[in-house]
Amino acid sequence: MSRIIKLDQIPRIRELFERAVLRPSQGQRRVATSGSATMLDRVSIFKGDITKVEVDAIVNAANRRLLGGGGVDGAIHRAAGPELLEECRTLNGCATGDAKITKGYDLPAGHVIHAVGPVYSSSKVDIVSGQLASCYSTSLKLAAQRSLKTIAFPSISTGIYGYPIDDATHIALSETTKFLQSEAGRGLERVVFVVFSAEDETVYHDLLPLYFPLPENMVAEEQAD
Repeated sequence: MSRIIKLDQIPRIRELFERAVLRPSQGQRRVATSGSATMLDRVSIFKGDITKVEVDAIVNAANRRLLGGGGVDGAIHRAAGPELLEECRTLNGCATGDAKITKGYDLPAGHVIHAVGPVYSSSKVDIVSGQLASCYSTSLKLAAQRSLKTIAFPSISTGIYGYPIDDATHIALSETTKFLQSEAGRGLERVVFVVFSAEDETVYHDLLPLYFPLPENMVAEEQAD
């Protein structure tokens, strides 16, 4: 197996603020309502291959049949080996907006959570946004129910399913923020958003400070420096 990416190699949001990769949002409404400094240690962004990330679970942007496909789906199946497909055959598919969990097999991740994102439709934004939000919330709930501590997400539905990356990222960050602030999410120690392109990474860098802002005292310290 090629090089595994361990969590301690992936910087937390706090570190990205300290290195000025992320900047406090100015002139924009902060979306997070009850963020605290501890939230900055629970979220990361990583540009690279999700199949190499060593976490308790990676999320697969799956199709409804759960039998593999292109993009992230195909890459995860290839990296996990044939046993993943064998287990997926027993799950009887999965509805759009829902998610199901399997073992990780040959992956460094212990589990794969297969989330079925929607195909984007500008005429059905309310429907598809709810389905995409459900992919994230359901995946996080599955991880918590299994007492998993770390999870990595791809940008669900933003590939061939055509979901605009800005809109999809708002949904991903909103659902993650709400879950981490909930009682159910207290045991989740790290959420990693994995992107493939520099363009997608830039979108996350722009939006992360809105959902996981620096506390006011830390902003003051940074401005003083």
